[in-house]
Parts: sequence; structure tokens; C-alpha cells
Amino acid sequence: MISAALLSPASLSIGWLLYVPVLIWAVWRAPWVELFTDSRRQHLLFGTVFALFLLWLVRRDFDTGVSYHFIGMTAVTLLLDWPLAIVGGLIAQLGLLALGRQELAAMGVNGALLILLPVAVTEACAGLVERAQPRNPFVYIFCSGFFAAALSALLCLLCGLGLLWLDGRFAMPEWLEDFVGYLWLIIFPEAFINGMVISALVVFCPEWLETFNRTRYLSAPWKDEDPRP
Repeated sequence: MISAALLSPASLSIGWLLYVPVLIWAVWRAPWVELFTDSRRQHLLFGTVFALFLLWLVRRDFDTGVSYHFIGMTAVTLLLDWPLAIVGGLIAQLGLLALGRQELAAMGVNGALLILLPVAVTEACAGLVERAQPRNPFVYIFCSGFFAAALSALLCLLCGLGLLWLDGRFAMPEWLEDFVGYLWLIIFPEAFINGMVISALVVFCPEWLETFNRTRYLSAPWKDEDPRP
């Protein structure tokens, strides 16, 4: 998460221009009728938003104005699908704003980096997996869960550093060339948290995952065997 003081007015405006239209599109595409008529989906949405809010509260705030916390949007996207995932991320942001842990001016940039980007990466990975139509659920868990979360964390870090570098208001450390070694300390926990959540849901509650094809992954394989006389 990036403080508004580290960003130029142009970057803050671009962040809002990216975040608001996609947010409106997500609100338009969200299955509100199914959500209002299905108490199970309501509980999933409220529980997911609360868990995401708590995850974003557990963070490390640096004096430079940059904060680090786990993202968690990969699991949220696979659980709720992308429209409700974006709406849920917004609600979690508003909760941080109410507690003074989020700046209103930087919500657009942070929303684009921490919500839109992970959701887009997860949707792309899940779409590629669904296009391949594998029958092994471990393919879904690894590619849509572990790999998507790791790639999301990597892109968020690189895009955030690139934005800070372009604005020129953040003093880059002299050891930036060694930053690649520290990436694993951030990417692996993000992939592990999201991957473990998806693994547990696939095993115990596969019906909760909106993007999980239970018919294909969990159906018994059909064998063409000649009947014995």
C-alpha cells in the first residue's frame, strides 16, 4: 500500500480513472439477484470481506510511507468470482479508510494495484485452466491458486516500484539490485496462503468456489470395459 504523499497528482488521478470504471462495471455485472435470494452467498461475501479486512490490517508500515501486507485477492476471486471480488475489496478498503489506515486520495492507485491487478491475473490464469479443461483438481489448485497468487504479488511489487520510480518522490534504496532475492520472501507466503485456502476449499467445500467445475474435477472417471459374460 502506497501513501498519497509519495505519488504525484497525475498518478493519483490515473489511479482513480482506472479504478472507478472497472468498479462500476463490477457493480453492474455482480449477481445481485442471486446474492439477495441466497443466504449462503451472502454469508460467503460477508465472511470473505471480513477476512480480507483483517488480512490487510496485519501489515508493516514503514516511515517512508509504504506499507506491506499480504493481498489475498486470488482466493477471494476464485471464491466469489471477479465482480463480487472487486466489490468486496472496495468494502475492505472502506473499512481501512474508516479506521484511518487508508488515505482517500490514494484509494484509486491502491485499488488498482491491490485489487484490480490480482483479480485480472487470477481471472486470466483460471480462464487458461478452464480452456484446457483438465480433470485433475491439482491443476486448478496449483495454476489458479498458487501460481496466480505468486504472479499477482510479483506484478504488484514491480508495478508499485515502477510507479514510485516514475514519480520520483520515493528514495530508492542503494541495494535495489539485491531486491530480487527478497522477492521470494514476499511471493512465496502470498502463494502459500492463497493456495492453502483454495486447497482446503476444494477438499471440504468445493461448492463454495464459484470458479470450480465440480462436475469435471470431482466426477468419477468413466472406464470403457467390456462386461464379463
